[in-house]
Amino acid sequence: MRPLIAERGPVAQPRPQRPGRRDPAPSRWAYRIERMWLVPRFRRLCRVGLPVFAVFMAAGFWFSDPANMRRITDTVGEIRREIESRPEFQVNVVGIEGASPALADEIRVVLGIDLPVSSFELDLDMLRARISGLPGVAGAELRIRGSGYLAVLIEERQPAMVWQTRGGAVLIDETGTFVAALSDRPDTPPLPQIAGEGADLAAAEAIELFEAASPLGDRLRGLVRVGERRWDVVLTDGRRILLPAHGARAELDRLIALDDLQDLLARDVVRVDMRNPERLTLQLTPHALEEMRRMQDFIRQGQQGQGDNRG
Repeated sequence: MRPLIAERGPVAQPRPQRPGRRDPAPSRWAYRIERMWLVPRFRRLCRVGLPVFAVFMAAGFWFSDPANMRRITDTVGEIRREIESRPEFQVNVVGIEGASPALADEIRVVLGIDLPVSSFELDLDMLRARISGLPGVAGAELRIRGSGYLAVLIEERQPAMVWQTRGGAVLIDETGTFVAALSDRPDTPPLPQIAGEGADLAAAEAIELFEAASPLGDRLRGLVRVGERRWDVVLTDGRRILLPAHGARAELDRLIALDDLQDLLARDVVRVDMRNPERLTLQLTPHALEEMRRMQDFIRQGQQGQGDNRG
C-alpha cells in the first residue's frame, strides 16, 4: 500500500537573475501616473487644458510686445478700410421724402453729409436726432437702400394757423407747436390767423371757434386771445365779438343763429359783447348812436306834445 501522504520531492531553487536585466514591475511614480490616467478629468486636463494654457501663454507673451500690437492694429485697420471703401457700401445720393422744398433745404443743411461717404461712417441715430430737432419735423426715419441711396423719410408738421406775435408772424400746427416763420414759407396758402399772448396754448379751442365761425365766410379776419383766458372774434371791418372764457363755442353758435335770423352783424354795430350769457350787449357806431339818440329825442318830444294836447 501507498501512504496517504505523498512524499515531497526536492524544492526547485529560483533562478538567479542575470546581471543588467530590468525588473518588469512598474515603479512607484509610474504606478501613480497610470492610476491617475484612469481618471477622466486628469485625461481632459492633459489633452485639452495644458495645450490651451500653453497657447494662451505664448499669445500673451507675443502680444505683450508693443510692436506686435501695432502691427496687428494696422493690419485690422487696413482690412476694415478696404471693406468700407468698397463701392457697394458707398452712399452717393440722399433723397428727402415727405418734406416741402423749404424744409428739405433745412434738412440738407442739418445733415451736412459730404458725398460720397461710406455707410459705415454714417451714424443714423445721430442724424435722426438732428432732423427731429427741427421745428417743422414731427418724425423722421433714415434708411440705406440699394445702389448707395440714403432715404430720409419725413413726417412734416402741417401748419394750421398763423400766429401774429410781437416778433412777427409764425406758423403753428393744430397743437400750437411752432412750425416755421411765415417769412420762411412764402408759398404757404392762406390760413386762419390768431393773435395775443398765449394764443398758441389754446390752439385747439381756436380751431373749434374757426369751425363754428365758418358761416361768416370772408367777413372773418381772425381771433385775438385776451388776458390768456378768452377770445375775441375780429371781423374784416374791425368789428369784434367778445366771447366768454367758458362756453365760447356755444355762444358763438348762438350769435351765428341770431345773425341768420335778424342780420345782426349787418347793422351798425361795433362790438357784440357775449361775455355775460344772460345779456347780449351791443356797442353801436357813432353815427348809429347819434341816430338812435335823435330818434329817442323825437319820440320824447312827441310824447310831451301829446301830453300838452290832452291838458
